[in-house]
Amino acid sequence: MKTVLTFFFVAIAFLAQAQSTADTFLPGDPLPDAPELAPRGSFAVGVRTLKVVHTGQLDVLHTKDGKSPLYDRPLTLEIWYPAQVPASQLQLVTYEEVLGRANDPKRPLVPFTFGGRARRDAEPDRREGAYPLVIVSHGYPGSRLLLTYLTENLASKGYVVVAIDHTESTYRDLGGFPSTLLNRSLDDLFVLNEITRLSAKTAKSFLAGLVNTDKTGLIGYSMGGYGALNVVGAGYSAQAVQFFSQLTNGSTALQARTTSAPDYKASQDPRIKAVVAFAPWGMERGVWDADGLRGLTRPLLFVAGSKDDISGYEKGIKAIYDGAVNADRYLLTYINARHNVAPNPPPAATLKPGFPDDYQHFAEPAWNERRINNINQHFVTAFLGIHLKGLDYGKYLDVPENANDAPWTGFKPRSSVGLEMRHARP
Repeated sequence: MKTVLTFFFVAIAFLAQAQSTADTFLPGDPLPDAPELAPRGSFAVGVRTLKVVHTGQLDVLHTKDGKSPLYDRPLTLEIWYPAQVPASQLQLVTYEEVLGRANDPKRPLVPFTFGGRARRDAEPDRREGAYPLVIVSHGYPGSRLLLTYLTENLASKGYVVVAIDHTESTYRDLGGFPSTLLNRSLDDLFVLNEITRLSAKTAKSFLAGLVNTDKTGLIGYSMGGYGALNVVGAGYSAQAVQFFSQLTNGSTALQARTTSAPDYKASQDPRIKAVVAFAPWGMERGVWDADGLRGLTRPLLFVAGSKDDISGYEKGIKAIYDGAVNADRYLLTYINARHNVAPNPPPAATLKPGFPDDYQHFAEPAWNERRINNINQHFVTAFLGIHLKGLDYGKYLDVPENANDAPWTGFKPRSSVGLEMRHARP
């Protein structure tokens, strides 16, 4: 009898906790004034963690006299996908993350958790065949869990979303900057090939038959945007190679990702149909020149804050937008926002005393981060819906340039303020 009662009370406690979490506002939940395409789609969402290894890569953090040893580069992936979740099972998940920096003794790693709306290890929903792929690349430092408000949302709309923990670039394993400069685009391309392999119909993977990688989109934030643009044609400049060499005791490894490199053009993968670049870093530092930006030919959605003090706006993100003259491109600008226009809202752990730097890593001083999340969900849904699913969502993107001058399609009355949208064609 005692055992039965114990089980009963544990079950009641679990259900109470689950109900409390279900009723709590979690990253990505829509606010009352969320724009039309922000709410989740019709699919239940599953999530799994997968580890892969990119063998035989240059270890530029241990370069000596211009020569780098080789190493096997591990990558942890978080994968969200349309799932079959019985009505009796809650779509709730607990993500494990850390505050702090692995390479900074003054900011020791502090574990914390936060909630999401997905079911861990749920059975994939294969009833509609293979889904388009979206690869997500975080900032420096960051993690694969930095944009769960968006990754869960896209999976609910019929995408398989793969977010990468870029080795030596996460909070947990932060290493020297040169690794990020070299490996971002290489990681993206490797993951695209790995997901293609794992999603083959004969593969022994939960992804078998689930992903159509011929319809792939890239989403990158900050250094993730830097890498994503290089993947689709923005070859780095000679100035970038010189900068990289100075940081690495003479390595010239970045040369292979420049516009003039013999094999660079051949590395452009036609499976990638569109790119969303949140606050991409590098233009103010001369990472690209005019020739490099002319290599961008695929549809692009840039998202920026007009006061970005990390990537820069006029001479940074907007300059990339202006220079991508061969691409059909949009630039969504949050007026008076700084750099943090992509992440989840600041987690509760950052609200405690002693974590001001971690709070500022997520927060936007002039904007409600939940509001930013909803707006991003809306526009990314529209942009990827057009280019990966062939949906008629153009009206949501082709809006008046200044939201203060006229209402934007899909926004509730009086809510489309403080935003700009530019659009340019080749």
